[in-house]
Amino acid sequence: MAEKILITGGARSGKSSFAEELAGGFAGPLCYLATAQAFDDEMHERIERHRLRRGPRWETIEEPLLVPQTLARIDGIYTAILVDCVTLWLSNLLLSLDAEDNDAEAHLLGLVHRLAGSIRNLTTPVILVTNEVGQGIVPDNALARRYRDLAGCANQILAASCDTVYVTISGIPLKLK
Repeated sequence: MAEKILITGGARSGKSSFAEELAGGFAGPLCYLATAQAFDDEMHERIERHRLRRGPRWETIEEPLLVPQTLARIDGIYTAILVDCVTLWLSNLLLSLDAEDNDAEAHLLGLVHRLAGSIRNLTTPVILVTNEVGQGIVPDNALARRYRDLAGCANQILAASCDTVYVTISGIPLKLK
């Protein structure tokens, strides 16, 4: 089986750059599975800067919701797949559900387990980027607290299913597992 790597850390900690550096060690072609959605001009510009920085070795697939299915579909086509990022994927999923649905968290964690299962079965090395969102203050609203809790649980599930786990702090990657 191919290596599965999880990279976590805070915002602007160097996670994506480190993930791209690791993936760049593979011959190519490389796949960047992007979960971000550009809802405003600033995000459009940010996505374009990232795409230009990666260069022509990378093919970008934009998929905000169906990450496990997309990974299964593209397995074997690329020499490595970088998923950036898990926490945006979770945000997309959470916002697509009925906020009043009491089963939403169980449903979302079921999807995270599905992602964990799908990466275990891949023949292509995969690098997952995620955020540590629970290291700051307790959010002041229910949706933000729900999201923080889901992200923490998701990161634990995915870290357990990966061979290697890094945390990046101030641009420095630290190997945890």
